[in-house]
Amino acid sequence: QVRLVESGGGVVQPGDSLRLSCTAAGPIFSRTAMAWFRQGPEKEREFVASISGPSHAEYYSDSVKGRFTISRDNAKKMVYLQMNSLKPEDTAVYYCAAGEDMVPARLLQSAGPSARIRTWGQGTQVTVSS
Repeated sequence: QVRLVESGGGVVQPGDSLRLSCTAAGPIFSRTAMAWFRQGPEKEREFVASISGPSHAEYYSDSVKGRFTISRDNAKKMVYLQMNSLKPEDTAVYYCAAGEDMVPARLLQSAGPSARIRTWGQGTQVTVSS
């Protein structure tokens, strides 16, 4: 069973940058597709970005494309989300997620009942406010 712990959240001003980290513990991390999701106030959880295990192929939601970058270090079992040019609408709890076995990163874009997520982290709060 993969266990995930996020860190790096905080309060920043619009235009600032922040990097979130996700520490994974458990087997088969290097082959597991990983993703970041977020849930804003009174909103449903939504996909932010995902990355494949072997090839590190990246996928992004339209709302963060060009501003956020997902990356991973398989040797350290870490996943990162570099967030630049932050906006107030980026305010949310950010969750790290591990995909189900053999599910490619491009299919980890649903957070609802059909989500192909094996494990969720506990979340880290990001607040963007002036």
